[in-house]
Amino acid sequence: MTNTCVIGLQWGDEGKGKIIDILAKNYDIIVRYQGGGNAGHTLVIDNEKFIFHLIPSGILHPDKVCVIGNGIVFDPSLFLDEIAELSKRNINVNGNLFVSDRAHVVFPYHKKLDLLIEKQKGNSMIGTTGRGIGPCYTDKIARDGIRIAELFHREHFREKLKKTVEEKNRLFVNLYSEEPVSWKDIYEEYSMYADKIYPFVCDTIDLMARAINDEKKILFEGAQGTLLDVDFGTYPYTTSSNAAACGVSSGIGVSPKQIHNIYGVMKAYITRVGSGPFPTEIDGEPGDHVRKRGGEFGATTGRPRRCGWFDTVAVQHSVRISGVDSLIMTKLDVLDDQETIRICTGYRSNKKIYNNFPADLDVLHNCEPVYEEVAGWLEDISKVRNVEDLPDNARNYITTIEDYVGLKIKMISVGPERLQVIRN
Repeated sequence: MTNTCVIGLQWGDEGKGKIIDILAKNYDIIVRYQGGGNAGHTLVIDNEKFIFHLIPSGILHPDKVCVIGNGIVFDPSLFLDEIAELSKRNINVNGNLFVSDRAHVVFPYHKKLDLLIEKQKGNSMIGTTGRGIGPCYTDKIARDGIRIAELFHREHFREKLKKTVEEKNRLFVNLYSEEPVSWKDIYEEYSMYADKIYPFVCDTIDLMARAINDEKKILFEGAQGTLLDVDFGTYPYTTSSNAAACGVSSGIGVSPKQIHNIYGVMKAYITRVGSGPFPTEIDGEPGDHVRKRGGEFGATTGRPRRCGWFDTVAVQHSVRISGVDSLIMTKLDVLDDQETIRICTGYRSNKKIYNNFPADLDVLHNCEPVYEEVAGWLEDISKVRNVEDLPDNARNYITTIEDYVGLKIKMISVGPERLQVIRN
């Protein structure tokens, strides 16, 4: 039995959804273990696009079991919308999709608070998706959250929700001068959701323990990217959960000993959504050009992503944290028309060269990247399926990154479709 974790090594949007979809055929169970509706995993199958926010990307394989773990903050409305969208496309999820009864629930007051807090930050805003993720995790850590299991005990849920909404309304009215929300309306709405999600909810700790006992092969699907990890990313410009591999055990309830292989996914360049330091960001028209070629617009928000050159310092940092075994590169084809390509190998700040990713945001905001330049290949590689058929300069770009990061790139994506991959 070999269980595998797939994580992002950059600031998210690395193409993990496509990779999970490709790998899923070799596994029995696919698990989402952290994040929430702020994730956006996009798959393109036979020119048909699928976007998943909560449901694991393996759901398009009808013989696979998909699990949403306790580490997720769960928006039942979004979950039901995703199921309805799948149903329209004749994809049935009954019997192969399970949700942890320990997952915390996202409520309308979380979303409202998310936007109000962000607005108050002004120029220091994080760039949140507004999906209520941060406030829901805040309630979880403050021990004020409501878990899925509580939705099914109506009197308990009613009283707890009423008390919670009263507390939130004091913030809305007294601090933000906003209209209060109605606990009664929320109670009715979420009681209806409880009835609809009930068939999917179970004790996923027991489910996973039995799967491990039966030697099922498990694929753990990370969301966001390691540079957005709340502990190891560019804090406070991060998500609210552990996007590195360390989030698996707490997010689904399995021992770290059950993770046998870790793939790190990275783009051939790098992108970021929202605020925060970005040492290799490409300004002006060249950045716009990469954004257009790569279709770099958020799957969750539609916002344009900031684009930059590949950063080996940041990726090495992510690799160390999670103990990554091998690399997967996506969107290499986006660089097809670049005459010269830059690779960041260090940061220069106050006459000092940083080869490790610093915690000091002042350094990251104001540093000068140290670049190695390599020649581009200036030809279409989207139809290439063997690494030997790649142009020499493309193979040189790959091996240069391998040398700096210290790991082999095992798979290369050269287009959005499932079959547009090169095994290396």
